[in-house]
Amino acid sequence: MRTNTQVRLVRRPVGEPSRDDFEIASSPLSAPGPGQVLVKVLYVSLDPAMRGWMNEGRSYIEPVPLGEVMRALGAGRVVASGDPAFSVGDYVTGLTGVQEYALVEGHELTKVDPDLAPLPAFLHVLGMTGMTAYFGLLEVGRPKEGETVVVSAAAGAVGSVVGQIAKLKGCRVVGIAGGRKKCDYLVQELGFDAAVDYKQGNLKSALRAACPDGVDVFFDNVGGDILDTVLTRLRLHARVVICGAISQYNNTEPVKGPSNYLSLLVNRARMEGMVVFDYRDRFAQAVAEMAGWMAAGKLRHREHIVHGLETFPERLLMLFRGENFGKLVLAVARDD
Repeated sequence: MRTNTQVRLVRRPVGEPSRDDFEIASSPLSAPGPGQVLVKVLYVSLDPAMRGWMNEGRSYIEPVPLGEVMRALGAGRVVASGDPAFSVGDYVTGLTGVQEYALVEGHELTKVDPDLAPLPAFLHVLGMTGMTAYFGLLEVGRPKEGETVVVSAAAGAVGSVVGQIAKLKGCRVVGIAGGRKKCDYLVQELGFDAAVDYKQGNLKSALRAACPDGVDVFFDNVGGDILDTVLTRLRLHARVVICGAISQYNNTEPVKGPSNYLSLLVNRARMEGMVVFDYRDRFAQAVAEMAGWMAAGKLRHREHIVHGLETFPERLLMLFRGENFGKLVLAVARDD
């Protein structure tokens, strides 16, 4: 009988996750029943949100149960199908989990066309990451032409897309990133107007120089000190989009809240959280527009591919150490 190698969550992390929080295990590979599809997982998306999924407690999604396959978005190829909507050889994305094969209900999968873009792009700019950037900026941030948009973790998966969409909408865009190489990438390759290296010097003064007239929209992926600093630069009726807080996810102490929150009052500004699943009924519309921008050369994407299912625990930590450059994707298997 064929077996399926899986990465299972066996302990809830305290602080930064470690290899001991997971186990690499094998289980028998089952044939799909009616309405089910068996997918050979080729790529798995590594996302900061995964850290939150490991925690017990109330959130926008149930925590991963201990002993179960670690939750993850994946892309792969159908190898057996009990759903007439899917044929062997179809390429799909969905919540596959971190494993070699995934048995998934057909209605939870989305067909994708690898001739349109490389398969990892469907876990990035044409996938959940791209949808997060699209709806978070356009529906929550609501940028207007000529406004200044600031993005934290701007060289990352979500931030890099947010900044490019803001430029397409006629905004002035400033990215916050760590390191000269990432900042140069934002300006020279993605077309940002300016980039601030938070690892160098005084962030507050650097942000003041980059945004002399203040900030109209702040798209935050980091939280902590960076959020607190940008709050001091808000303009009247600014909008702050809370997409993530990667600086806080591994805290063993309470989450650090913004001490400069009164800037929201003074500037009659708005701070709002967003979860991409709230917009799932409009994903097709967003993908079509994003694909059009890509085809026209107006939207670029960069995936950072790492390899090996067994390396998942260490590769996930790259996100929290700023070691990835672009969307971090784990290659699980070859497409053969």
